[in-house]
Amino acid sequence: MLDSNIKQQLNGYLQALVTPIELTLSADQSAKAQELSELAQEIATLSDKISVNANGSNRRKPTLEVAPAGQAPRVAFSGIPMGHEFTSLVLALLQAGGHPSKADPALLEQIKQLQGNFQFETYISLSCQNCPDVVQALNLMATLNPNISHTMIDGGLFQPEVTERNIMAVPSVFLNGEPFGQGRMTLAEIVNKLDSGAAERKAAELSEQAPYDLLVVGGGPAGAAAAIYAARKGIRTGIVADRFGGQVMDTVGIENFISTKYTEGPKLVASLEEHVRDYEVEIMTEQKAARLQGKEQSGSGLIEIDLESGATLKSRSVVIATGARWREMNVPGEQEYRGKGVAYCPHCDGPLFKGKKVAVIGGGNSGIEAAIDLAGIVQHVTVLEFGDTLRADEVLVRKANSMANIEIIKMAATTEVNGDGQRVTGLTYTDRSSGESKSLEVAGIFVQIGLVPNSEWLKGDLELTRFGEIVIGTRGETSVPGVFAAGDVTTAPFKQIIIAMGSGATASLGAFDYLIRESVSAGTTAA
Repeated sequence: MLDSNIKQQLNGYLQALVTPIELTLSADQSAKAQELSELAQEIATLSDKISVNANGSNRRKPTLEVAPAGQAPRVAFSGIPMGHEFTSLVLALLQAGGHPSKADPALLEQIKQLQGNFQFETYISLSCQNCPDVVQALNLMATLNPNISHTMIDGGLFQPEVTERNIMAVPSVFLNGEPFGQGRMTLAEIVNKLDSGAAERKAAELSEQAPYDLLVVGGGPAGAAAAIYAARKGIRTGIVADRFGGQVMDTVGIENFISTKYTEGPKLVASLEEHVRDYEVEIMTEQKAARLQGKEQSGSGLIEIDLESGATLKSRSVVIATGARWREMNVPGEQEYRGKGVAYCPHCDGPLFKGKKVAVIGGGNSGIEAAIDLAGIVQHVTVLEFGDTLRADEVLVRKANSMANIEIIKMAATTEVNGDGQRVTGLTYTDRSSGESKSLEVAGIFVQIGLVPNSEWLKGDLELTRFGEIVIGTRGETSVPGVFAAGDVTTAPFKQIIIAMGSGATASLGAFDYLIRESVSAGTTAA
């Protein structure tokens, strides 16, 4: 089942096992159960510290449970943990075998101290690039705390459960049988949601931080580049962000990143974070900016960033790199059925609509790519394009037109998402050529209509375009002295990862030049 290269790599990882572990297999006579059994046996042959118990009694079959030898399992994989989830399996093996996690020690201790009974279940699809983060976080928590258990469930393999629980987006997490969360969640987010006092403690801690020389707001490619360039100058640097990686975490295939023929968003983000952590950069995640106060407004002589948590960070200069998010249709029913048929990630949620009819809103590259990907899974895809021509590259248009189960409707303005109160049943659109209102029966609607800059919190404090983009100069400078900006949140004309990185470097160097000039005029040193 595992090819020779994967076996060789896995064998290397398993050398890090400290103590014996046991794999418990619950299987029936299905082909998938036989596949999982083969996987378990192959893994066991790679280390004398791994044994297999084929007499598991888990109600879901097939299921593979991982635990230290002699202990009751608290980590389980219901399905075949391959694809994006193979890394989750490898980490579970290592952690059960005593290999320490690289997570923040304070966070690990917080997990160990959690009191109560926490039985987590996470429904995933093997093509979902967001799911492994959630699975790995909950697996780690279950390994560290005997009050916690976690089961990964492949929604494509356990369709009756998916239908019964009305799951139409992944990852979907249940705690003790009740919905807990949906979509990407970091380890810190999950822990803080369980530990009610954590947010207040963190806010108080952040407010006590000494002022930075340069504070980066945003943790995507632009923010990472800005932080690295600043730290290399030897100045006190910090990053504050909702999550590290930004929009790139939701990107699957990246083929235009110069020097790298192909990579995936999460892999690139992991490399970015590793690079940033090589320097003395303080990274503060799970924090959203709420307000910017320039030096003249703050009263402290420093630029201040107020956070939604109640904390305030101070800095001599700031680079804003908050990026952008998926644009919404803003029609009736969209929010009501978000996660119940309305989706924004075809790679993540597409497998949940196997054999069904879906619609893709948008005829740009992302929309047509989504239609092509979905066509291999679903029964039929209807693309609705607002204009009279598709904006996607010609090679993508030709591919879509060659596929029998893709229909493209132009001059179509979506006006409403329809549903039965539980899930999407269709949509209504207006034919812009005739003015006629038409209905389309679909089980899923994938919205792919571009990006919106994350700049609402800056309105009134910084010059923005009518589209919400931050107006910047050639050095990344904004309308507020000492405040620079970079990446997709700005007027930079092309929204590309590599351009965002260059923009971040430019803004950081611009900020450093500002600090030098400011320090000379003030009679101090920049560092």
